[in-house]
Amino acid sequence: MSPELLDLGIGWPQVIILLVALQRVSELVLAQRNTRRLLVQGAVEHGARHYPLFILLHGGWLIALWLAVPPTAAINAVLLVLFCALQATRIWVIASLGPFWTTRILTLPEAPLVARGPYRWIKHPNYLVVACEIPLLPLVFGAWPLALGFGLANLALLAYRIRVEDAALAPRRSGVERA
Repeated sequence: MSPELLDLGIGWPQVIILLVALQRVSELVLAQRNTRRLLVQGAVEHGARHYPLFILLHGGWLIALWLAVPPTAAINAVLLVLFCALQATRIWVIASLGPFWTTRILTLPEAPLVARGPYRWIKHPNYLVVACEIPLLPLVFGAWPLALGFGLANLALLAYRIRVEDAALAPRRSGVERA
């Protein structure tokens, strides 16, 4: 990193955090497009009241990383590679769900449940990715208090969300063949 960028408080950790933020914003754009289309097709949203908590958690996570991680923080290359592998898995999840992928819990009653990609083996692969990546990225920079705090908060929210999603999908799981 150049001395000028370091003077501005930007080092490799901030570059990585910005790339993750850019990824999240692009995912939100895709999710909003899919959400609008699914709602027009008759999808029903479940658990909408807890959705803002995820926005606050993920936004706060990125802001906390930006503010707490110094530009000269050491980067654990092994953990960074693992984080990148999680991002590849996230892309696999999104591709597997295709037009059904959103950041909200939407059900389209006549749509088949997805059973391809990682869904062949894991019921909630995206939540597994998120449960791992939220604490992992802070650990890449040695920020274990952020890893612990945001990791536990995320697990609590995910536990609730999984219950809501499972209840919303239960009628479609019984008696409906998975695609």
